[in-house]
Amino acid sequence: MASAGDSEFLVQAATYLGAAAIAVPIFNRFKLGSILGYLAAGVAVGPFGLNLIHQEEGVFHVAEFGVVLFLFVIGLELSLSRLWSMRGQILGLGSTQMAITGALIGALFVASGVMSTTAAIIAGLSFAFSSTAFALQLLKDRGEINTEYGKRSFSILLFQDIAVIPLLAAIPFVAGAAAAGADAAGWDAVVKAAGVLAALVLIGRYGLNRVLRMVAASGSREAFAATALLIVALTALAVAWAGLSMALGAFLAGVLLAESAYKHQIEADIEPFRGLLLGLFFISIGMRLDLAVIIANWWIVLGGAAGLVAIKAGVLYAVTRIAGAAHDNALKSAAILSQGGEFAFVVISLGAGALLFTNGEATMMSAVITISMVLTPPFVMLAHRMSAQSETDDTSDLAGPERAQDHVIVAGFGRMGQIISQVLSASGVKVTAIDKSASHIRNAERFGFKVYFGDAARLDILTTAGVADARAVILCMDDPESVNRATKQLRDAHANLTILSVAHDRMHEIELRPLGADVVVRETLESSLLIAREALTRIGHDENEIEGYVEQFRRRDRERLLAQVDYGPEAGMELIHALYEKRNDRSGS
Repeated sequence: MASAGDSEFLVQAATYLGAAAIAVPIFNRFKLGSILGYLAAGVAVGPFGLNLIHQEEGVFHVAEFGVVLFLFVIGLELSLSRLWSMRGQILGLGSTQMAITGALIGALFVASGVMSTTAAIIAGLSFAFSSTAFALQLLKDRGEINTEYGKRSFSILLFQDIAVIPLLAAIPFVAGAAAAGADAAGWDAVVKAAGVLAALVLIGRYGLNRVLRMVAASGSREAFAATALLIVALTALAVAWAGLSMALGAFLAGVLLAESAYKHQIEADIEPFRGLLLGLFFISIGMRLDLAVIIANWWIVLGGAAGLVAIKAGVLYAVTRIAGAAHDNALKSAAILSQGGEFAFVVISLGAGALLFTNGEATMMSAVITISMVLTPPFVMLAHRMSAQSETDDTSDLAGPERAQDHVIVAGFGRMGQIISQVLSASGVKVTAIDKSASHIRNAERFGFKVYFGDAARLDILTTAGVADARAVILCMDDPESVNRATKQLRDAHANLTILSVAHDRMHEIELRPLGADVVVRETLESSLLIAREALTRIGHDENEIEGYVEQFRRRDRERLLAQVDYGPEAGMELIHALYEKRNDRSGS
C-alpha cells in the first residue's frame, strides 16, 4: 500500500509533468520556444505562483543533473583533437568577453556605491557568465549549433564553464580568509583537481571502452543505458569532490568517449533523461521568480535585467566582430549569450554565505539573472529578424560539435555490410557503419574499420548517427524484422531519403516491398546467379546463350514475385520449371 510520502511524490511529479505538458505546446504554438514554456510553467506552479510545488531548492539540485547530461552529450560530439583545435576560439573569445563584461559590470556596482570593490569584482564576473543550458538548447531547437555563430558561441560558453572553477576558488580569498591557511587550501585544491582530471583522462582512454564492450556483449539495452548514466554520474561526483564544476566533468567524460564506437548508442539512451531533466531545470528557474520582490522593485529588476542584456550583447557583438565575424553572426551570438547563467546562482549563493553580499543583494541579483533568461528567446528571434541575410558563411575553418554530413550509413557490419563498406570507402564515399554486435565491432577494428555500436532498427540511433544528413542508408542487418522496422521508420520520417534494404530470402523480399525502400536486393541472389553462370560455362554452354538464360530468369523471378505478393507463396510456381528458350532460337536462326 502506498504511503503518504509516496503519494506526495506522485502528486509533485504529476504537477511538473502536467505544467510542462500544458505550457510548452502553447508557447511552441505561438513560436515562443519551449524554454519560455518551461519557465512559465515553473512560475505558475512554484511557491510564488499557485504554490503547488514545494522544496524548490531540492528540485533545483536534481534538475542540475539535466545540465550535466546536456554537457555530456555535447562532449560526445567533440574529441580531444577537435577540442585542441578550438583553443584559439576558447581562450581568445572566451577570456576577452569574461574580462570586459566583468570589468564593466563591476565598475557600475562600485560607481553606484552599492558594493565594495572586492564584492563588485565577484559580482561582475558572475554576471559575465551566460547560461549554457539556455544557449545550447536554443541553438539545438533552431538547428544552428553547427553554424559559424553557433560554434563561436559554443567556444565562449566552454571557456565560461572552465572559468567558474577559479572564480569559486577565489571567493574565500576575497572574503578575507587567513593568508597562510588560504594558500595551503588553495594549493591542495589545485593538486586534487589536477589529480582527478588526470585520472579521468587515463580511465577514459584505456578503461571505458572495455567496460562498454563487456556490457554491450550482454545484449541488455537496459544495462547499457544504466552504464552510460553511471559513467556520467561517477564523473560528475569525482570532479565535484575535487571542487570543480560537475558540468565540466560531464563534458570531459563526453569528450573522452567522442571517438568511441559506442557514442551513438550512449547518446540515444541518454537523450530521454537529458530532455526531461533539462526541462525540469528550466521549470526550477521559473520557480525561483519571487513575483512579490520583482513587483516591489520592478524598476530595479527589469532595469537591471535589461541593462545586463544590453551590456553583454554589446560586448559580445564587439568581441566577435573583432574576431572576424560578419555583422549577422555577431548579432546572433550577442543575442544567444546575452543572459545571465546558472553558474551565477552558485557564485552568488557562495558569496552570500561568505558575507560578500547581503541577502537582499543576493535576492535582487538572482532575480535580475532570471529575468535576463526570460528575455533571451524573444531577443534571439528579434536578432534573426534584424539579420539582413541567413547563415551562408564558410565554416570549414571552425571546429565545433557536429555530426557527419554527406555520408552513407551502412546498418549491419556482417558479411554484406563489410563488402559494401569496402567498396564505398575505396570509392571516396564517407561511411558511417553501425552494428549491435560487440564482436563484429572488435573484429572490424582489427582491420582498420570504425564501426559504431547501436541497434540500427531504432530510429533514434540512426538519428544520432546523422541520418538527416546522409545521402543514403543501406540496411543489411542479420535480423529480417529489424530491416523491416528500420525501413518503415526511415521512410515515414524521411520521405526523400534513399533507402537500400537487403532481403534475407524471397519471403523477406515480399515483406519488404511495400515498406518504402527504394531498392530491395535479395542477399543470395547475385552470388547464386554467378555460380550458375560459372557452372553453365564450364559444362560447355555458349556465353551469349547463358546471358539469355539469366535474363529470362530475372524476368520470370520478377513475375513470380509480384504474383506471390498478390496471391501467396505458391503463386507462379509454373514459372520455376518451364524450360528457357535459347537466345539463338528466339532470334530465328
